[in-house]
Amino acid sequence: MARAAAAYYGQGAGIGADFTTAPEMSQAFGECLGLWSAVTWAAMGRPARVVWAEAGPGRGTLMQDALRAARQMAPDFAQAAEIHLVETSPVLRAMQKGRLGAAVAAWHDRLEELPPGPTLLLANEFLDALPIRQLVRRADGWQERWVQDGAFVERPSPLDPGPAPEGEVRELGEAAQAVAAWCAARVTRHGGAALFLDYGPARSAPGDSLQAMLAGRPASPLAPPGSVDLSAHVDFAALARAAAGARVHGPIPQGVFLARLGLNARSALLARAAPSHARAILSAAQRLLLPESMGRLFKAICLAHPALPIPEGFRD
Repeated sequence: MARAAAAYYGQGAGIGADFTTAPEMSQAFGECLGLWSAVTWAAMGRPARVVWAEAGPGRGTLMQDALRAARQMAPDFAQAAEIHLVETSPVLRAMQKGRLGAAVAAWHDRLEELPPGPTLLLANEFLDALPIRQLVRRADGWQERWVQDGAFVERPSPLDPGPAPEGEVRELGEAAQAVAAWCAARVTRHGGAALFLDYGPARSAPGDSLQAMLAGRPASPLAPPGSVDLSAHVDFAALARAAAGARVHGPIPQGVFLARLGLNARSALLARAAPSHARAILSAAQRLLLPESMGRLFKAICLAHPALPIPEGFRD
């Protein structure tokens, strides 16, 4: 699943066709995260240089909007920010360069390649694309599900997640937990915060959440590698447990987080400035905010240095 997801996302063509991310829906989303970064930087003591990183930046839309807002509203932060993008795809890197140009200090294949220093990391719909493991409870014990020759197969698993009814599925997001552990160690050592926005339950729960999308519709996860959008729910409780050393804020519903950051107000301003697009702008904002749309299923979680005050958006 890891190689298939990497092959799919690396093409770039599926963004907006097979799936639509929040930055592609509304420029207010990226602008709010840009100003969130600026406020968090100020709470860090306004370091003269801060690594402003994004993991899985797609076409570069989020960072483009975030940087524009920072330059307009928080020029001191924009001056201190050194932009680093974690992206493996040459196709997407070219798109990002087209949007951001010389504003990007460097591209990296892995988070571990980021230079040392105080850090603000943004990651929107990054964790859901990372590989998972699936365990299935059978009468004779736990089996692990694999893909072989275009079909699911099961093999006895050395892992035992505990008692469960026959047929129950447990998912292990080890790759996402490794990212959380690395980010926690990073911000604890160097200062800063890592903000993740993704979808999944606030509490760990059993179930098969692996899904595939093609042209905006459900598809088979067994389709040829790289031909469909593969994703799975993020286990936010497991992320929090993996973030040893950092202070964990959230998870909270994305709609609550974005409302607290002022996405509604910003969208209203954009709508007034562009009356011909007002309906689309306001509709996108509601899609991001409303519980029955993306507002509840999607969550925000922040891993921060223990001395950092509660970040904006996470205060009651």
